[in-house]
Amino acid sequence: MPRAETQVEIDDTDRLLLNNLQGGFPVAHRPFKDVADRLGLREDDVIARLQRLVDTGALSRFGTILNAPQLGGERTLAAMRVPAGRYDDVAAYVNGLDAVSHNYERTHDFNMWFVISSEDEAEIARTIASIERETGLEVIDLPTLEEYFVDIRFRF
Repeated sequence: MPRAETQVEIDDTDRLLLNNLQGGFPVAHRPFKDVADRLGLREDDVIARLQRLVDTGALSRFGTILNAPQLGGERTLAAMRVPAGRYDDVAAYVNGLDAVSHNYERTHDFNMWFVISSEDEAEIARTIASIERETGLEVIDLPTLEEYFVDIRFRF
């Protein structure tokens, strides 16, 4: 079932974080401390605010997006038609697989969309076969034909 859309209130400090964390995150022993120091905040406040933004749905996720092909791996976009009454169970299974990320529900005939990434193409095929076997539902495999990078940044 689609999540009900709720308005999430953000304050000026949340906006400061959101505006300064797009397009780069420190690769450091304590990256949240580096962010906090740069923005004049406390490390634990940065972590708590980001967690709250994820928990409330203001951010759908906070994490890295690795370029699997550049790292020697493969990835594909996959889609499924999941009956409404089974959606949560199927999503829990799919999301529990290590190779799956970026799982989104859509209002469409194909209502579950997710990315499968792995070190090799055969693992992607095995993951798709596993999902089909465990759920009894067909997975549509939509491999990347050509990749484009769009660097979009939002001002809050």
